[in-house]
Amino acid sequence: MIASLKSAQSALSVKASAAGRVPIRALSSSRSGKAPSAGKHSALPQEHIFTKSPAHNRSLIRTMAAATVETVEGLQVPHGGQLINLQTPKDQWDSVIKSANKTMEASDRNACDVELLSVGGFSPLTGFLNKEEYESVVADLRLKSGVLFSIPVVLDTDREDITVGDNVLLTYQGQNIAVVTVESKWVPNKPLECLKVYGTSSLEHPAVQMVAMERGRYYIGGKVQGLEIPKRVFPCATPSEVRSTLPKDTDVLAFQCRNPIHRAHYELFIRALDAPNVKSSGVCLVHPTCGPTQDDDIPGEVRYLTYEVLKAETNNPRLRWAYLPYSMHMAGPREAIQHMIIRKNYGCTHFIIGRDMAGCKSSITGNDFYGAYDAQDLANKHAAELGMQTVPSLNIAYTQEKGYVTADIAEKEKLTKLNLSGTKFRQMLRAGEDIPEWFAFKSVVKVLREQAQAE
Repeated sequence: MIASLKSAQSALSVKASAAGRVPIRALSSSRSGKAPSAGKHSALPQEHIFTKSPAHNRSLIRTMAAATVETVEGLQVPHGGQLINLQTPKDQWDSVIKSANKTMEASDRNACDVELLSVGGFSPLTGFLNKEEYESVVADLRLKSGVLFSIPVVLDTDREDITVGDNVLLTYQGQNIAVVTVESKWVPNKPLECLKVYGTSSLEHPAVQMVAMERGRYYIGGKVQGLEIPKRVFPCATPSEVRSTLPKDTDVLAFQCRNPIHRAHYELFIRALDAPNVKSSGVCLVHPTCGPTQDDDIPGEVRYLTYEVLKAETNNPRLRWAYLPYSMHMAGPREAIQHMIIRKNYGCTHFIIGRDMAGCKSSITGNDFYGAYDAQDLANKHAAELGMQTVPSLNIAYTQEKGYVTADIAEKEKLTKLNLSGTKFRQMLRAGEDIPEWFAFKSVVKVLREQAQAE
């Protein structure tokens, strides 16, 4: 079934002003579920202001409205048309393990990739990319079939003894997680890979450091037979399991994050449910990445605890929660596409995308590697082809007079904005000082304070 979005397109076209504004209706309790109070809230309709030129904004609006969502039995079609399942039935594990003639220990990043391959998060992939597929993704943002895929999924090694035709048993912290049949092995052009995928070959980029300094000399491609799912503190529901919890014949927004969720984040995805291209019956899948990210990020196990207590505190019926065993690349625009593909496989129809999504800064100068809207631009360029719609996140601020409002309203009405830097927040946590409730949820603060004071 193909759902037409002509009504959304009409609504967007009518509501767009010459200044490039797309009004978003004020949330009501019936729309939002049981969102906790974050102080005073503006009774004014919320607006999203696209800060580029009016012509660019009109083009963006057309792109958002033009995408159609193809569904099967009322749910989003997986990327490539089929949800891949590479998990071997348990009664066949012994025979698959015995077929292996080599054994290799997987890294944390490898283990995340194996899990997402096995459960279908990386559909339509059936294994690690071979050399030709890898080169196609690096150069063209596509598999050789023409299907979009933005970041290559590869297995790396320094092992000289592994050759084409080997069956390699991948182990991870005492578990047998997969057997990979080696179809190709090569020395990649890492500077070219980084330049194409991350937009830079500078070691000041965290993912370039990872490729250059953590990954082995060789890449291996080949079919994967999944075995045990890696054991984690945070349980990661499979795409099939997440899909079974989603309502049918409605919109499912995906909210990606890699940090604890504070009040401003919560406001963003709650207000996104009221975007003009989202059905009133839509829900939001809060789907944090809990795998390896940047070195200075809060550990995944701690982030998971903050999400669990927040889920209980908010108890919002329009939210679904799940955790993603994904290894972040901080690849900006390309990572936005990768996240859209993954969330499509988990059943999402819309993707909330903010300024400088999955961006990062130089480890030397502190300068941003990507423009504020680069990820939005690439996501909107490919949204229709992906069968996904984008929902740009609001630029909001907390004010003394009206609580959370959009930044343009705060400026227009000359409201008093309150700010709390991440550095100051961490200092207050360690010192045991009270954290303003407009900034963070009490339950989340409690978890983070315990972690900070234990360091």
